[in-house]
Amino acid sequence: MDLKIYNTLSRSKEVFVPVRPGRVGIYTCGPTVYNYAHIGNLRTYIFMDILRRVFAFNGYKVKSVMNITDVGHLLSDADDGDDKMSMAAAEQKKTPEEIAEFYSAAFFRDIARLNVRRPDVTPKATEHIGDMIKIVQALLDKGYAYETDDGIYFDISKFPDYGKLSGANLEEQLAGARVDINTGKRHPADFALWKKAAPNHIMKWPSPWGMGYPGWHIECTAMSNKYLGDVFDIHTGGIDHVPIHHENEIAQAEAWLGKKAVNYWMHSEFMLVDGGKMSKSLGNTYTVDDLAAKGYTPMEFRYMCLNVQYRQKLNFTWEAMAAAKTAYERLSALLYRHKTAPAPGNRPEIEKYLGEFHEAINDDLNVPMAMGVLWKMLRLPAGKDVYDAALVMDKVFALDFDKVASPDHTAEAPPEIREMAEKRREVRRNKNWAESDRLRDEIAAKGYKVLDTADGYRLEKI
Repeated sequence: MDLKIYNTLSRSKEVFVPVRPGRVGIYTCGPTVYNYAHIGNLRTYIFMDILRRVFAFNGYKVKSVMNITDVGHLLSDADDGDDKMSMAAAEQKKTPEEIAEFYSAAFFRDIARLNVRRPDVTPKATEHIGDMIKIVQALLDKGYAYETDDGIYFDISKFPDYGKLSGANLEEQLAGARVDINTGKRHPADFALWKKAAPNHIMKWPSPWGMGYPGWHIECTAMSNKYLGDVFDIHTGGIDHVPIHHENEIAQAEAWLGKKAVNYWMHSEFMLVDGGKMSKSLGNTYTVDDLAAKGYTPMEFRYMCLNVQYRQKLNFTWEAMAAAKTAYERLSALLYRHKTAPAPGNRPEIEKYLGEFHEAINDDLNVPMAMGVLWKMLRLPAGKDVYDAALVMDKVFALDFDKVASPDHTAEAPPEIREMAEKRREVRRNKNWAESDRLRDEIAAKGYKVLDTADGYRLEKI
C-alpha cells in the first residue's frame, strides 16, 4: 500500500519514495530550551511522533533526529535581538548550561507523558560548533557568504531558488535592499551564519572570524547532515518555520552541498487558543501541568490533538478539552467492554476495519479518519477480537489502550443513584425482575448504567 505525505516544497501529496529502501531518515526542529514547552509546541511533537509511528507501522526502519537548541536562537527568528538562552540565564541568575539542562529535562518529561517517543538522536547545538564552522567556511570559500563587522552572512542573491519553500519572491526581497538601513548586510533577507560576539556575551566560541556563536539556521543543517547524511528523507517542524528558518536551511544546505538535501518537508499547523493567537503576553501559553491542574490528563490532550489533521489549525478551548475528556472516557469504557468479552468466532469485518485504518493513516496521516474507523469498529457486538484490533491501531494512536480499566463510577455516583442501585440489588435477590428493570431504567434516565457483577454491581456514566 502506497504511503502518501504532503510535501510543503511541492505543495502536493506525494507517494513516499525513500532514499534507501525500507528505511526513513527524519529530522525534526527541536525545542529552544530556555522555557517550558507549551501545548502549541507539543502539538508539533505529537505530529512528529505520529509520523514516525506511521512509518514503523508500514514496516520502515526509522531513524529520527531532533536537535536541542541551546545557543544561537535570537529573540526574532531572523537575526535580531539577544540570544534566548543568554537572556534566560541572566533573568534566572543561572548559567546557560544550567538553564539548558533544566528545561531539556522538563521537555523530555512532558513528551514522555504524552507518549511521544524520544527520537533516536537528540544532539545539542553546543556540541556541534566545529561542524557549523566548517560549513560556514565552505560557504565563504564558494562565494555564497560574506563577512561584515558583526558576523558572516549568507548572500541570498547567489541562490536563485531562494523562496521556493515559502513562495517568497526573491526579486521583491532584493528590491527592498534599496531602503534597508542595516549596515553591513547586502540585502535585507541575508541571514547570519555566524555572529561575532561582544566582549560581554556569555556564550561564545573561537572561530576563524574571532570569538562568536552560530546562527540558528546553520545549527540544523550541521546536525541533520551529521546524523542523516547529505541527502535524507523528511524534515519536519511547525508551519511558523517555513518562511525564515526552513527557507534558510534549504539555501545554505544546497549551496554547500551542490544538490538537494531534503526530499520532503512536512509542517504542522498552528494551535489557536479561543480562536486567536497563543501568546505569553495574553497568558494563554498553557503547559501540560496547567492541563493537569484543571483535571485533564496527557492522554486526553493527545486524544484532542489526534482528532484534527496535522495540516489544519487546532483551536484549543477549555470546552473542547472537556469534550475530549468525555470522549476519551467513553472510548476507554467501550474498549474495556470489548477487552473483557469472550472472543467470538472469526469476524471478517475486523480485517476490513484494519484495512480502512491503514488506508487512512497512509493518506497523509489522516488520523481523524482512522479514529473514525476505530469508533465504527467499537459498535460491533462485544468481543475480544475488537479489542485486539484496537491495540494494533494504538501502535499509531499511542493512547494507552493497553491500560484501559474498569470504568467503575460507583463511588463517584450521587447518593441518590447509589441508593437506587442498592435497592435494585435487593429486589433482584428477591427475584422481583419487573421492579429491577424499572429501577435500571430510572437509573439510566439519570445518566448512569448499572452493570451486574459476580459480587454485586458497578455503575458507569452513560
